[in-house]
Amino acid sequence: MRKVVGIIQARMGASRLPNKMMLWLNGHPVIDWVVKRVQSAGKLDRVVVALPSGARDDVLAMYLERQGVPVFRGSETDLVDRFYQAARAVCATHIVRICADNPLICGSEIDHLVDYYFSHTNDYVYNHIPRNNRYPDGLGAEIISFDVLERVWNEARKPEHREHLLNYIWENPEKFSIGTFDPPDPELAKPEVKLDIDLLEDYGKILARPVRIEMTAREILAAFKEGSDHRL
Repeated sequence: MRKVVGIIQARMGASRLPNKMMLWLNGHPVIDWVVKRVQSAGKLDRVVVALPSGARDDVLAMYLERQGVPVFRGSETDLVDRFYQAARAVCATHIVRICADNPLICGSEIDHLVDYYFSHTNDYVYNHIPRNNRYPDGLGAEIISFDVLERVWNEARKPEHREHLLNYIWENPEKFSIGTFDPPDPELAKPEVKLDIDLLEDYGKILARPVRIEMTAREILAAFKEGSDHRL
């Protein structure tokens, strides 16, 4: 039986913006934005947050568990193993990888991702970055089967292929079929828009926009139109 699990990759120790998961964003910490917006997807059977097992992430794990959010703890440096063990623990047949740097991710675009994947024959499909598609940066996600994840887990040996979940696929396109697509809604075709949070500057730009946690994808993009009212 198919079981599509959204696994959110999160941690407190990001070098460029430490503790960003608990930064306040218009009424909620960033991690709440990610979890709640991912949970709005209709095509996911379960959502899990995969955290490093070190003490630095204990406070984030405690916060999520008190919110009733399932948490898996694993390796901080071997992200492939963390995802593989998390997927095994929940018996996932397919994994949607979500980066917690994307607080404006949209459940609707996760659903489009899952639909596209199951109507095509690609090993790996993505719509989280504007590479060969017209999606904004940070609105979507990535999907692979457990079998493909297990293959990466077995084959990837270089540190750079273990520290980043799907680099091995990107750097071996002859071994994997990679697919992507444009947003079904042309109003979302804004590849120039960056919606993720890597730096303090990114956080400030999103904080300045009139975004709310329950907004649709169209409403999010409207808030980022040039000249829109930034007042909250």
